[in-house]
Amino acid sequence: MGSRGGAPPPYVDPALERAKEAAARRAVEAVRSGEHLALGTGTTAAHAVRALVERFPGVAFDCVASSDGTAALARSLGLPVRDLRADDRFDRMIDGADEVDDRLNLTKGGGGALLREKLLAELSTEVVILVDPTKLVHRLGERGPIPVEVVPFAAATVARSIAGDGFAVAPRRQVDGRPYLSDNGNEILDVRPPEPLADPARTAAELRRRTGVVEVGLFVGMATQVLVGAPDGRVDERRPTSRPAR
Repeated sequence: MGSRGGAPPPYVDPALERAKEAAARRAVEAVRSGEHLALGTGTTAAHAVRALVERFPGVAFDCVASSDGTAALARSLGLPVRDLRADDRFDRMIDGADEVDDRLNLTKGGGGALLREKLLAELSTEVVILVDPTKLVHRLGERGPIPVEVVPFAAATVARSIAGDGFAVAPRRQVDGRPYLSDNGNEILDVRPPEPLADPARTAAELRRRTGVVEVGLFVGMATQVLVGAPDGRVDERRPTSRPAR
């Protein structure tokens, strides 16, 4: 969901889909009619959109989506989605993540929507993250890359600069080999650190200092709640030891 021209859909594990659905249903149980909602991007966020429509049939929430794909899904199910406004604040954002570390820091952007997701998260009082157990790590960067959104003109020079700091850098590609583009028209670099991150905030700052970098898929101290679904329907709720400042 969300980005244009991605690779063919990966294998879908039914057990993990049940886990994601369980987390989504739990998240939607806390939603109240009339809330201002920010909707994330990806397969887990799609479960949340479907659960929201199922739990509140015919209720028109005030929603903004983080990607064109999520907006299209929501509208197809009868859930109105509008553009972001200058004065927007959201009661709740519901989204997935690629990795969640022991301190509930996140790696996001596998669906290419990291810029919009981070903006909506910053505007939300509650940031509810839904994951299956495979997304839990001790430190970010253990399993997956860090997505970095860059303007196309600077993509090659930014990739070389990041690689010079010891990262493995792979420009994200479409099936036909062309650059993968975000809904913003930017390219994505998938960046793997030489070792898992001891200080993700510092790494995010170091990556962002390069001219041409639009956003980095490290979300530090932003989650207010993480719901870890299990294939049998159980859901483990986790909250940060110190509440993120909103």
